[in-house]
Amino acid sequence: MSRGLEAVAITLVAFLFLPQALAAQGGTDIWVATFHEVGGHVSIGRPQNVTRRAGYDNQPAFTADGRALFYTSIREDAQADIWRVPVSGGAPVRVTDTPESEYSATLMPDGLSISVIRVERDSTQRLWRLPLDGGSPALVLRALRPVGYHVWVGDHTLGAFVLGSPNALVVVDARTEHADTVAREIGRALVRIPGRDAFSFVEVGGDTSWISEVDVRTHSVQRLAPAPKGADYHLWTPGAQLIAGSGTRLWIRIDGRWDVVADFAELGVRGITRFALSPAGDRIAFVAEDAPAP
Repeated sequence: MSRGLEAVAITLVAFLFLPQALAAQGGTDIWVATFHEVGGHVSIGRPQNVTRRAGYDNQPAFTADGRALFYTSIREDAQADIWRVPVSGGAPVRVTDTPESEYSATLMPDGLSISVIRVERDSTQRLWRLPLDGGSPALVLRALRPVGYHVWVGDHTLGAFVLGSPNALVVVDARTEHADTVAREIGRALVRIPGRDAFSFVEVGGDTSWISEVDVRTHSVQRLAPAPKGADYHLWTPGAQLIAGSGTRLWIRIDGRWDVVADFAELGVRGITRFALSPAGDRIAFVAEDAPAP
């Protein structure tokens, strides 16, 4: 067993962490807005709520053509499944309908499958591949568990959030399953940095949390910028600018400081968390709390 796998060995209690944590977050919706970046200037259009229902709709990820979003939805049966909804709005379509729960749909590098965190019948959480043509699911990583979140960086390299005490950040080669733990005390955001063999994550601190990067070739970690207060999630624009969100606002990192790039308070948006950017960089999706009942 590699030192990375030894380092993230945990008890059965941690296997149950992810579903409980998601359920505890309460109702959420997914919003989509146009996104423009020209010469370093970013503008974001008026967002539209594309899920608009009471309940948990979260973890958006764009399809390869950018016309729809995969997302995790928990419905009346308390089952977590992957759904797909057009970015222009419209009827959502169920992608998975299994005895297991699936989370964190992510388009794989080949564009032909999505990878998901599947909570298996014995509560084991592992990374699975689901072919988009309806083929049979297959394990991506057999040994690494319990996986909570992941990001692909190249055809066979990925970063994984592994549940434990504390949680661990692991770089994995999917061909060999060699795993190397590179950080602990981390947040849930794992984001590919455009044009580089690297991804970013949040180092959780007492007074200040940091957005840091991992070079997947060397496994080195470097701090990039302090995260805005309350901003647990971020993304990178095609021009390699940092966007983060908290409350009703989206922030952009410019000249060593965070500036507000959009504020959606007037739309009733609050509690902004997870992000996704379309492959063409022309749309942004984010998650916000369900609006309170009138």
